[in-house]
Amino acid sequence: MTGNYILAIDEGSSSARAVIVDRDGRTVADASRVIEAQFPNPGWVELSPADLWDAPRACIEDAMKTANLTANDIAAVGVTTHRETIVMWDRATGKPVYNAIMWMSKQTEGIVREWSERGLDEEFRRRTGVRNDAYYSASKIAWLLRNVPGARDRAERGELAIGTPDVWLLWNLTGGQSHRVEPSAASRTALLNIERGQWDEELCRILDIPLSLLPEIVESVDQFGELAHGVLPGTLTGSIPVTSMLGDQMAGLFGQACLEPGSAKNTFGTAGVLTVNVGEAPKIMDGMSSSVAWNLGGKLTYEAEGVVFHSGQTIQWLRDKLKLFKSSSEVEALAASVPNSGGVYLVPAFAGLCDPHWDRDVKAAIVGLTLESTSAHVARAGIESMAFQTRDCLDKLIAGGVDVRELKVDGGATQNNLLCQFQADILGISVIRPLDLERTVLGIAHLAGAGAGFWSIDSITDRWILDRTFEPRMDADQRESLYAGWCDAVAAARTIPNRG
Repeated sequence: MTGNYILAIDEGSSSARAVIVDRDGRTVADASRVIEAQFPNPGWVELSPADLWDAPRACIEDAMKTANLTANDIAAVGVTTHRETIVMWDRATGKPVYNAIMWMSKQTEGIVREWSERGLDEEFRRRTGVRNDAYYSASKIAWLLRNVPGARDRAERGELAIGTPDVWLLWNLTGGQSHRVEPSAASRTALLNIERGQWDEELCRILDIPLSLLPEIVESVDQFGELAHGVLPGTLTGSIPVTSMLGDQMAGLFGQACLEPGSAKNTFGTAGVLTVNVGEAPKIMDGMSSSVAWNLGGKLTYEAEGVVFHSGQTIQWLRDKLKLFKSSSEVEALAASVPNSGGVYLVPAFAGLCDPHWDRDVKAAIVGLTLESTSAHVARAGIESMAFQTRDCLDKLIAGGVDVRELKVDGGATQNNLLCQFQADILGISVIRPLDLERTVLGIAHLAGAGAGFWSIDSITDRWILDRTFEPRMDADQRESLYAGWCDAVAAARTIPNRG
């Protein structure tokens, strides 16, 4: 490897980005593109597989141009993406057989019910650490096999491949030469044996999912494959390996330097995800999922995780649908114009409730409105809902025996000081914000650089810089009173009949 730069690709649910860092870990270029979801039927959410490749490729071109670099300047590549979304494609042509089914889509709920009626719910939890739920990839794979004409026969003949978005990107980056995944992303498919870190062959047999569809599992820092010529600008005289892949929330956990058991972070992205390092053994607890955080040097590290479907997306909804403000950056000032939410609670169950409730039939609700309620109260309730949902998950972690004494936060929404302060207040612990909020892409960049020999894996702790610590200011009685109101609002939303 002769290049002096690392290219990191981070593809989320609604955007893709490419970041280039130098040997000192400094960002020299950053480019992003929006990805639009498709909604073919009520409750269905899909993405164009072409967009999932074209958007990051355009970002790569923009970042390389900004940094004035060519292919020979890049030493290695790291890839992190959103997870449970699934793409299926033809191995010979690389052509997808259907749209990517997104993690929040509910089109596979019939299959989930069928599996539940077969008594498989406990099998999923015991074997994989996650639930039998439409959120995870297994039912999406089964749906494709059942609903795409000829897919079952072609899969059994070994003609088709399947993968989460990182696997799809790797396939395209390497010109169709590499079909690999590592355990963190694989563990979100609900097909990985959580203890062994390998595909659960017996579960795949029970679910009638051919193993020939699935990618090879390697370590989180490994030789995933080499970039095809033409992916990067300029004439490539050597080879550029992809040296690291990781699920986005695990990359964020690593990027936040949460390397010790009990260390936790919450990413406020489209969804909100609370993730805590639980050490060398999986910890399965009520209301939460257990997954592989990473496999480094043959050593599996596990995480416990709580996902809320709508976190930062709640602010987007207030902006785009209710038109309460023109730019997301304006929400803090609007919300801060009132001293509190005035008893208003927004339960953002736009696709149902995820952790720790797992009730996909709930609809979103605004509770506690009066004639005195204003747009500012609703905006503040939207911000507070992000923190309340984190509290829901953190309480489950604590009840499950995980001692979380402080919470690191990241994601663009954490530029909002009101959110961070309210998060500290409603949790009663310190909330710590790093100087650079993009911990996910920096986490994968660091691991890719370690794979290229630029630095040691654990030196991420030296690259994490504090911006601000938010200490709780609210007294315990007020904290618990506000949280009790939130719990009442969630209970009220769950009683509203779902009439489509």
